[in-house]
Amino acid sequence: MAQHYQVHPDTPQQREVDRICEALRRGKIALYPTDTVPAIGCDMTSPQAVKRVRQIKRLSNDKPLTFLCSSLSNISDYAVVSDEAYRLMRQLIPGPYTFVLPATKLVPRVVMDPKRKNVGIRVPNSAICQSLLQTLGNPIISTSAHITENSAAPKWDEMEQGDRSSARLWDQLDGIVDLVIDDKQVEFETNVSTVVDLTTYDPVLLRKGMNWEVVADLLF
Repeated sequence: MAQHYQVHPDTPQQREVDRICEALRRGKIALYPTDTVPAIGCDMTSPQAVKRVRQIKRLSNDKPLTFLCSSLSNISDYAVVSDEAYRLMRQLIPGPYTFVLPATKLVPRVVMDPKRKNVGIRVPNSAICQSLLQTLGNPIISTSAHITENSAAPKWDEMEQGDRSSARLWDQLDGIVDLVIDDKQVEFETNVSTVVDLTTYDPVLLRKGMNWEVVADLLF
């Protein structure tokens, strides 16, 4: 059974955040809220924890994992950011956007695309996520929390209203993850992040998620 932590969504209690981060440093897996869909994640620097996340989500090793960073300057530690990419990202960060970028040597191989050596990085507009990131001092893996028996998860925005219950999601994953971070919200967000490929000179909108129109206005 997972350890549950109740954390205020706007003013996270530092004592609880410290306890969560200590567990993450020990390689624990967390279910936690973000500014988009709930996520399953771990300390990115824990290879065994990252492998467990892949097993939980049934993700092959050639599928890159998205991770969270605390700021645009923090992203530059883990990705190569061109001037053009920087100008776009600073208009969108923090927010519900995932940026695909060339990885630096600080990104573990178990996280990145092994062929292209790219990564997906987010800077969330979430007080809980930001508090965890700043306290932990490392990026946090972020993969959507919805799991089905055959691993073919439906689109979040097609879920029935009753399926969006936070309590139901917590119950579904209680025996799978080590930590459940409860932000006291009755229902969770079902809109995924918007994904933008910044590996080439011209940015490419790969997925229309939350606030994708903002990105479109900047690109076109």
